[in-house]
Amino acid sequence: MVCGAVAVTLSACGGPGGGGGSGAKSHAGGRGEAARTSAPADPTRIPDVGDRIQRQIPSNSRQVLAVYGEGKDSADSTVVLYTKSGTAWEKTRSWAAHNGKKGWTTDHHEGDKRSPVGVFTLSDAGGVLDDPGARLPYTQSGSFQAPHYWAKSHWHDFDYVIAIDYNRLKGSPPNDPTRPLGQSKGGSIWLHMDHGSGTSACVSVSKPAMEYLLRTLDPERHPVMVMGDKADLKA
Repeated sequence: MVCGAVAVTLSACGGPGGGGGSGAKSHAGGRGEAARTSAPADPTRIPDVGDRIQRQIPSNSRQVLAVYGEGKDSADSTVVLYTKSGTAWEKTRSWAAHNGKKGWTTDHHEGDKRSPVGVFTLSDAGGVLDDPGARLPYTQSGSFQAPHYWAKSHWHDFDYVIAIDYNRLKGSPPNDPTRPLGQSKGGSIWLHMDHGSGTSACVSVSKPAMEYLLRTLDPERHPVMVMGDKADLKA
């Protein structure tokens, strides 16, 4: 079996225990006089990301997928794709999303139901369905299939997945169970299809969003995920 213990791999990505949360809210700026008089955003930086995390974005990266969590304990988030043109980052697309059922953490552990805060490369993709034209290496396999003893709303979660390179072996299929930092630090954290509520640690978006991202994220542009709740991202 490709993923070793399928239950371990899939539960990390959000099975029946990943419920909770409502529709994600849009990421928006302020309004009124304060918004009109505030300094313009620096186009050389990813918006609403502080120096600490900004410095972790590789200098050669030209695609950043930013996940703005609504709150430390919220399962609602917004995913925004930024593309670098010259020295400026430009907003390309955005989508409503969900993250861990219990929110976010800067010290992720197996089973905490929180998504890890940080900057992570995006190297590999796969899923139950055939390759939709992904630029990242794509592994199609029935081993991604969510068990049918899970709630029916979760059955298609892993039709498409993109591995988030947290505690995993880059260059391997997303469901490879290897965890370099050890089992206790969790793993098998993916960007996958949304089931309408929070996950066990992954980030989830709609099927059209997954198809777009699979066809757009380009290894030659060194894509990374910048993810966390808004407060931690700005810190």
